[in-house]
Amino acid sequence: MVRTGLQQLVEERPELLRGRRIGLVAQAAAVTPDLRSAEDALLTAGATLTALFGPEHGFDGAAADGAPVQHAVHARLGVPVYSLYGEEREPTPAMLADVDLLIFDMQDVGVRFYTYLSTLYFLVRASGRTGIPLLVLDRPNPINGITIEGPPVEPGLHSFIGIIDIPIRHGMTLGELALLINDEQGFGADLTVLPMQGWRRSLWFDQTGLPWVPTSPGMPHLSTATVYPGTCLVEGTNLSEGRGAALPFEIVGAPWLDGYRLAATLNHLDLPGVRFRPVHFEPSASKHAGKRCQGVQVHVLDRTAMHPVAVGLHVIAACRAQDPERFAFLESSWEGRPPHFDLLIGNSTVREGLSAGYDVPSLTESWRTNESAFRERRAPYLLYAEAL
Repeated sequence: MVRTGLQQLVEERPELLRGRRIGLVAQAAAVTPDLRSAEDALLTAGATLTALFGPEHGFDGAAADGAPVQHAVHARLGVPVYSLYGEEREPTPAMLADVDLLIFDMQDVGVRFYTYLSTLYFLVRASGRTGIPLLVLDRPNPINGITIEGPPVEPGLHSFIGIIDIPIRHGMTLGELALLINDEQGFGADLTVLPMQGWRRSLWFDQTGLPWVPTSPGMPHLSTATVYPGTCLVEGTNLSEGRGAALPFEIVGAPWLDGYRLAATLNHLDLPGVRFRPVHFEPSASKHAGKRCQGVQVHVLDRTAMHPVAVGLHVIAACRAQDPERFAFLESSWEGRPPHFDLLIGNSTVREGLSAGYDVPSLTESWRTNESAFRERRAPYLLYAEAL
């Protein structure tokens, strides 16, 4: 079994907690193998928790995607819970007044636009600005630490879903990314990463022996995270990405689509590692709520052979081709900036190419150079080898 940074801290390094007022930055999936929360595990180890901080979806993981989260008081512990997904994205001096040590513990999904990475970015910056030490407790990249896929973020398109210039699927842990951020951004944080034991880069989450806890309301299963690097791009269109249905990000559709024809079109492409099944669904929330949709479910047959970002683009392209009059890219984002699709993918070229009817391979072939360069760029920050 893989041992997380949290386990390492409470079982072998509790002296790091003694005599310090601790601010814990975490969310609901930060648990021990026996499913105790990070805050309870730290308290049992003798920690003094003076503040809690929550990312998007809140410290308890209940808020909807994109919904601002308010400050609160923890009902059981009686300590303040500060939101880092409301008016502030970075802890203010007032929030840190009673904090001697910041501890960050979040389960990521290995994708650039999953916003826990952005919260980590602002924690590293806050540590550098205030001098308060930051201890990052590392956890697995659930979709392995080898595979890299996707384009860079172009100038002018950095946002909370593209905080740094890395591929969509980066193959790093948040601990490794903390080291990269601190070095490349020159934040000068007093940063320590407590690594895992027993994790190899080739491992998927279901090979770690750790329990899967939904990392957010829209990420219920490892199968969700497996397709998410590509199907999240659907958020930037007027298609439903399955939010408000049983299989968010695993199903895609709209009221005007013919699911059977769509599945046939996509299966004819013979994309590696996936097959598509026609589905009917009725979202209870988000886009097309209360309307009967048709579309496809992405069934992963070989997750190591699949290229999820390319799969997502093929799904979008096929939906657009079936009804180009009713398909549309959203004109803005929840940040009120360029089109949401552009912020997700990191450029405007792909959206413009799909709108012009270009095929997906012609839009992705240039990514190989960037992916290769990133593999070299990330090397100094990697904490885990492929083989033990």
